[in-house]
Amino acid sequence: MSGNAFSHDGYLSPFTWRYGSDAMRTVWSEVHKRHLLRRVWVALATAQHEAGLVTSEQLADLRAHEGDVDIARAAEIEAEIRHDLMAEVKTFAEQCPVGGGIIHLGATSMDVLDNADVLRIREALDLLLHVLRALLSDLSSLITARADQPCMAFTHIQPAEPTTVGYRLAQYGQDLLTDHRELSRVRADLCGKGIKGAVGTSASYAELLAGTGVSAARLEARAMDLLDLVPFPVATQTYPRKQDWMVLNALAGLAGSLYKFAFDLRLLQSPPLGEWSEPFGAKQVGSSAMPFKRNPITSEKINSLARYVATLPRVAWDNAAHSLLERTLDDSANRRVLLPSAFLALDEILVSMRRTVRGLEVNDAAIARNLAIYGVFAATERVLMELARRGADRQEMHEVIREHALAAWEQVQSGDAGGENPLPGLLCGDERIQRYVPAERVLELLDASSYVGDAPLRARRLAAELMLSPL
Repeated sequence: MSGNAFSHDGYLSPFTWRYGSDAMRTVWSEVHKRHLLRRVWVALATAQHEAGLVTSEQLADLRAHEGDVDIARAAEIEAEIRHDLMAEVKTFAEQCPVGGGIIHLGATSMDVLDNADVLRIREALDLLLHVLRALLSDLSSLITARADQPCMAFTHIQPAEPTTVGYRLAQYGQDLLTDHRELSRVRADLCGKGIKGAVGTSASYAELLAGTGVSAARLEARAMDLLDLVPFPVATQTYPRKQDWMVLNALAGLAGSLYKFAFDLRLLQSPPLGEWSEPFGAKQVGSSAMPFKRNPITSEKINSLARYVATLPRVAWDNAAHSLLERTLDDSANRRVLLPSAFLALDEILVSMRRTVRGLEVNDAAIARNLAIYGVFAATERVLMELARRGADRQEMHEVIREHALAAWEQVQSGDAGGENPLPGLLCGDERIQRYVPAERVLELLDASSYVGDAPLRARRLAAELMLSPL
């Protein structure tokens, strides 16, 4: 549970304490938001001081009180004036007897709020990218360790041909590497609104700067440089809300990759397969009613939260598409929830998946059992090719193998085979096959453990690529 103080007497979001890290909660906290707002005001005042609009004493006063966030006082003022940003302006101004009068000079609310939001988004992306890089490193180690281990692959959730455990894991690693690159690209392309005034024309700043020899564009460039942000070349009252949509799309893409990984793990943990299991604590309770249960609750949580994140780009799309003319306010309320909840959900998902990968239980006996039962069916392709190479009619042999395979499948599914696959005996005992391929060679060909192509090599190459991702 977070160390933050809160009461259980009223509604709490699960993201307040259950899901997400304290570090991510701090990024999206009201205290941090107001620190960033003040950082923007100080950057603006610094640029205005250099242009001759603000005195050294006024700027020093703002800097001296930049960290004195007082949410209680701001809430009192907001209750009266019903404007949250102006309440923060007034709170800051009350603390600054010398410089309070020049706070927010020439600015509109979104000059401050939007730039602060981009700073928060960037910090939140950095937190996610750090955990994702650690997950890629953990996954690389696991892929390498299991690159050669043969197991059954499944298509249509039916046994297909063998693959390797490492190669299966490499599929998830490849998707997550794509997500890492996309999130890094989005992070690098983030832009602030800039300092452009009420409708983005910088008219108020041009008026203030008249006769100073400093242009509005130069003032904006200086303030944004102090914030280490690149401004959009053009903006309205807000930065283009399409940027939020791009951020949410990248987050939803990462959620989708982690969803597939967790969903596959749930399937593989099912006792009929039993090949993988997520970590299960010594005192962990699987079910309130059935003491024997080992439910994959972490993977189910990942799927649940990822499913939620997948819905959020639509809200961001609506915010961007419905931002009429130079701006409407119908995005404001949902953005207070949209951005924090998306990042906190992904934060929880990533941390949970990393813990799962580091503690993943791989049941070697179950993998070998499934390969022995089902791998034989896949290996019949090798028998067919050998028969054709030795002069047998390919179509005739295909029918012979098909008949035996269907009979063996029925026995395996019914349980009459006693846990063994009768297909090798059926094929080795067929004179039509023995005429071309001796029984001992048929048995060699039916060993599916080596029928994995270049999967181990590809898995190792992918694992090496994951390690190239900078930590």
